[in-house]
Amino acid sequence: MAQTEQAEQDYEKYYVPDQSPWPIVGAVALFLIAFGAGNFVVEQTKAQSGYGGWILTAGFATLLVMLIGWFKNQIDESMSGLYSAQLGRSYRQGMAWFIFSEVMFFAAFFGALFYARVIAIPWLDGAGNNEMTGAVLWPDFEAMWPLLSTPGGVQTTAMPWTGLPLYNTIILMVSSVTCHMAHVALEKNERTKLKVWLGITILLGCFFLYMQVVEYIHAYNDMGLTLQSGIYGNTFFLLTGFHGMHVTLGTIILIVLFLRVLKGHFTPDNHFAFQAGSWYWHFVDVVWVMLFFFVYIL
Repeated sequence: MAQTEQAEQDYEKYYVPDQSPWPIVGAVALFLIAFGAGNFVVEQTKAQSGYGGWILTAGFATLLVMLIGWFKNQIDESMSGLYSAQLGRSYRQGMAWFIFSEVMFFAAFFGALFYARVIAIPWLDGAGNNEMTGAVLWPDFEAMWPLLSTPGGVQTTAMPWTGLPLYNTIILMVSSVTCHMAHVALEKNERTKLKVWLGITILLGCFFLYMQVVEYIHAYNDMGLTLQSGIYGNTFFLLTGFHGMHVTLGTIILIVLFLRVLKGHFTPDNHFAFQAGSWYWHFVDVVWVMLFFFVYIL
């Protein structure tokens, strides 16, 4: 009976916000981004002048305003005690489904890598396909991974797993530990340790991004590894680039959480926003470990 009464109370207190302008503002922002990006690409391709870049910039600025305004409303509602346990469960389910969608997102790219390495390249060399041999493709074709040459004669070098990739792996693994320590400190209401561990996590995330930029510059300038380097270059930059975008987003989330911690937000019993941010950070760490193994080592 007690559980039933509590469930009824939670249902009665389920907060339904007032009408908000932010969804339509977000829709306008996405339209400006799509329209501006399309025009900007055409203008750059044809060496024409136009307003595509300005429209694209306006779209991103509008999106930023929407995100700040909408999340400010969310924070104000949470700090005002309007949220209930039932709403908290809804947020947890939503974050779980979001991370699941991200898992499927990366699964598609890992699947493309698997298909190219295990199925397409052997098939092009004649495996299970008597009509195709390496000589038909180009004289120097060899069924191996990575493919270091293309029909156009572009030669590249495989990125080794030692050096920058290994350092970045260590950085992200350590950052996952520091993020967990920050979460533990929050649950124990140790605010000083929370700030220190969370600050270290943010610094490690920023350092990872810096190291990845250095790696890309090294790949382009010294190794000939570019987006024009055939299937190997495409899959390499596709996987590492999208992961870098996720690390950037995760770092921004952690910075926002850090600012909220400085303002005195979150308690040991009410800190789902922090928990969701830590979930996301651990997710990008796990993806990198898989990426490091399948892209750099194998």
